[in-house]
Amino acid sequence: MAPTGAESRKSDVPALPVTLEELVATARDCEAVGAGVVHVHLRDDAAQPTLDLGRLKEAVAALRAETGLIVQLSTGGAVTDPEADRLRVLDAQPDMASCTMGTVNFGDDVFLNRWGFIVELHTRMQERGIVPEYEIFDLGQLTTLRRLLDKHGLPAGGHVHVDLVMGVPGGMPGTVAALAACEAALRDLPEGTTFSATGIGRTSLPVLLASLAAGGHLRVGMEDTVTYAKGQPVESNAQLVARASGFARLAQRPPMTAADARAMLGIANG
Repeated sequence: MAPTGAESRKSDVPALPVTLEELVATARDCEAVGAGVVHVHLRDDAAQPTLDLGRLKEAVAALRAETGLIVQLSTGGAVTDPEADRLRVLDAQPDMASCTMGTVNFGDDVFLNRWGFIVELHTRMQERGIVPEYEIFDLGQLTTLRRLLDKHGLPAGGHVHVDLVMGVPGGMPGTVAALAACEAALRDLPEGTTFSATGIGRTSLPVLLASLAAGGHLRVGMEDTVTYAKGQPVESNAQLVARASGFARLAQRPPMTAADARAMLGIANG
């Protein structure tokens, strides 16, 4: 569950959780309806994206105290954040952190991820026991991941998990065909590799349904879509998680508990 992101403005999306209190409350609500992981972007007092280390540490501690969710910090931040600040995210010692597998056009901006930066992020997470979620914005980035694993070894915990981020302007489309192509390419990764899929904006439902059908997991949240249906704004992150959980149960693939997700991902308890 990705509740906030770095793109939407609170003034445009009043339901967006931007304070620590709002983040913890939405995390509790989402856990109650089926979420197992919280993917965290933080905002400052002006509701602007921030990678302030003190705030990150405070958020990790609060989420661990108030929920049983796996706490995953974004190392992407905003597209303008420097590499040093993005690496410093790991000092907050989350359970997981994102690791994007390449540079991608991101709307009118460029989300830069050099090979050297990817290697540094991967190896620092290995050293600290932080489990990565490899974020994939385009098909070729799965080949980059294979190269990374071949050269620098398996991640902390030994399990490879990727998130297919689909529908970003400049990345792969949020279509069944694109997801099927990625699912085929995943077979070149280590045995047991798992994936989740994220559909941005209006691709949210097609990607959700395709991922369930292909054996994948789901990421939903107001980072990725602020519209529940045509002309209907999202009321809360829990509304999106509840819908995803409902579809998962209909597909006879009910949501995993956070404890089961920890075991699958190789995350140490505590």
